[in-house]
Amino acid sequence: MIFQDSIVALSSGRLPSGIAVIRMSGPQTRFALETITGNVPSPRRALYKQMRSPDGALLDSGIVLFLPGPASFTGEDSAELHVHGGRAVVQAVTETITALEGFRLAEPGEFTRRAFLNGKVDLVEAESLADLVTAETEAQRRFAVLNGEGRQSGLYLDWRRRLIHARAMIEAEMDFADEADIPGSVSSTVWADVRAMIEEIRRHVRGFHRAEIIRDGFDVVILGAPNAGKSSLLNTLARREVAIVTDEPGTTRDLVEVVLDLDGVKVRLTDTAGIRDAPGKVEAIGIGRALERARAADLILYLEDLTASDHIPEIDSPSPMLRIGTKADLPDGAISNPDAGVYDGLVSSTTGAGVDALLDLITTRAVTAVGDVGDVLPSRQRHIDLLSRTTEYLEAALTLPEEQLELRSENLRLASDRLGRISGAVDTEDLLDVIFSQFCIGK
Repeated sequence: MIFQDSIVALSSGRLPSGIAVIRMSGPQTRFALETITGNVPSPRRALYKQMRSPDGALLDSGIVLFLPGPASFTGEDSAELHVHGGRAVVQAVTETITALEGFRLAEPGEFTRRAFLNGKVDLVEAESLADLVTAETEAQRRFAVLNGEGRQSGLYLDWRRRLIHARAMIEAEMDFADEADIPGSVSSTVWADVRAMIEEIRRHVRGFHRAEIIRDGFDVVILGAPNAGKSSLLNTLARREVAIVTDEPGTTRDLVEVVLDLDGVKVRLTDTAGIRDAPGKVEAIGIGRALERARAADLILYLEDLTASDHIPEIDSPSPMLRIGTKADLPDGAISNPDAGVYDGLVSSTTGAGVDALLDLITTRAVTAVGDVGDVLPSRQRHIDLLSRTTEYLEAALTLPEEQLELRSENLRLASDRLGRISGAVDTEDLLDVIFSQFCIGK
């Protein structure tokens, strides 16, 4: 596509910084380079240049790179200015460029949106770029890189290709039933492949929670009675003071969350209000939030104070649970419930005893839940929604009488349409607005 306007934005992140990268794209890119640097550098050759405003005032000196279209990220003429990363420098250069005719500041995700509209990336690959920019762990980085290479898009496009082939076979049977080279029935081939595809899509959809764990984190919720050592353990695991610790019961009344990187997997630890019978009004709200969070957790750490005989009520949660005994540093005479049950671990937040072993347990659970990061998984809820609609149309096609080939073919068309929307082969403008508005300005 040929856009009439050109865009510019800071592409390198928060200021101040050692170097700031200002990105331009559009038909006026060459004009902008000629105006502020005196000429257009040779393609893909980095040059050290002075940058000046139209009245000749020196703005900065830095590296200038010109990337002519269509061999650029956006598919159109693009340029990068590597300047000193001071706020005043970036503002002066950006204001000079936007003052030129045909230039404006880029909107969030507009560079990637132009790349999509010019056929440089599809929607799944564009979303993977957003994931790569926000990646905090090794698992997130690998997941985003693999999707950016087109493996996920390739899977969806292959399913769509098979559906288009199935429709072609069905329509050939309807239109050319008398021809000798057209099979008399496609039921043994086309519909068997449709059934196989339904199962393939369902298996793929079942992997979505693994993708959620990679992107959002393995959710670990700490439960226990008041003063069971929940906040102390959270601080110990985080190796910093993130939760208030006192001897007064009910200190923690809201959810306190900290994020860890364990063996390349993002893990979210959440401290919760102490659970007990007959709490106060405010404390009861905190307990309700704690139990609600626990029901959706990937793992519960159920803390029991080894020096107390009281136990929290039974937790009604489908989530896996580890029973952890706390205050294990106290002498044997102070421990009143050593036989309360079999513990998965004993810890002391005071001495650090057992903490490393507990971290190993959490890490093992998180890594197991993620599985092989190299697997092709659905990475967005919109993928799940469209894949679910795809299987609904495929199942509807199979339930129709065999003689109603026209209606069966129409359901296959609707299914392939939903698959096409995932990668952007079939798109709507409002969908693109939602997707690209989630990007940062310079991307």
